[in-house]
Amino acid sequence: MITLAVDCMGGDHGPHVTLAACRHFLDSHPDARLLMVGLPEALQGFSHERATLVPASEVVAMDDPLEVALRRKKDSSMRVAIQQVKDGAAAAAVSAGNTGALMAIARYVLKTLDGIDRPAIAYPLPNMLGGATTVLDLGANVDCNERHLLEFAVMGSALDSVLKGKEQPTVGLLNIGAEAIKGSEVIKKAGELLRSAANSGNLNFVGNVEGNDIYKGTTDIVVCDGFVGNVALKTSEGLATMVGAFLKQEFSRNIFTKIAAIIAYPVLSAFKKRVDYRRYNGAALLGLRGLVFKSHGSADEMAFEQALNRAYDAARNNLLDRVRLRIASAAPFLLPDDAPVGGATPPAPH
Repeated sequence: MITLAVDCMGGDHGPHVTLAACRHFLDSHPDARLLMVGLPEALQGFSHERATLVPASEVVAMDDPLEVALRRKKDSSMRVAIQQVKDGAAAAAVSAGNTGALMAIARYVLKTLDGIDRPAIAYPLPNMLGGATTVLDLGANVDCNERHLLEFAVMGSALDSVLKGKEQPTVGLLNIGAEAIKGSEVIKKAGELLRSAANSGNLNFVGNVEGNDIYKGTTDIVVCDGFVGNVALKTSEGLATMVGAFLKQEFSRNIFTKIAAIIAYPVLSAFKKRVDYRRYNGAALLGLRGLVFKSHGSADEMAFEQALNRAYDAARNNLLDRVRLRIASAAPFLLPDDAPVGGATPPAPH
């Protein structure tokens, strides 16, 4: 039996969406059990033989500062859900709440895995091959060094081996060109480090990739720092919204274009389904001593259920153990003998 802890109060819609998604998830997963965390009055109408209501007295709002979420709201539904993972009551936690608060609370409660300095947010983006390219980091770490990028590659490989069933997923380093001589000093050093890890059999690194390779599906995983990843994600979302708006405007222009829209409806419907973000919802917070998945804040019932599915698959296939094994295997590259432990900055010379 796989048990998930669900923050039922998170996101833009809260229990209105999460409860319906949880019920459908339980009906389609007979070997799953849910710990439903939230305000008692908001959850009192929910009942299922494989669901247990866990009370919380506070809710982290989408605009709450980190200090409020972490230090003042110690009995929030988000924190209580993550605590279930730490206590061993649940295999993974799922929330659609404030991303910054979720990462901060998860890191504080669960702590990072040995050998990992920076947890990362990994999210699948649809590609032309009909699948998805896993991109990380998408915003947890704005400024990264080359070893952080190697950490992301190792953790992303473990994630894809579980969710896509590929034992050696391909890894690409996001850059301004495919040539090894291009990019910043950090990117060049990261490329050398990734190639060394690949030569030792710890990674399936294929080299540098460009932004368009994310959607071509050139590699299974694309690694970048959180600043670049978040810009790429938001730019992609904006482009998708613009293309959708343009299509709607053009097909609504006159009676003839409206007739054309009716004729083209099967194609448009198939296109919309392929790029529907709800099919890919559920970002993994990797590098923690427990599994945590982040749903899009505006997720509807279908999208939130997909986040539950991803958390379930990760727990069922022992993602945490696979991450640990890959980290142990890549330890010589992640933590060399002369590197400060835990990413600490060495003291300046006097």
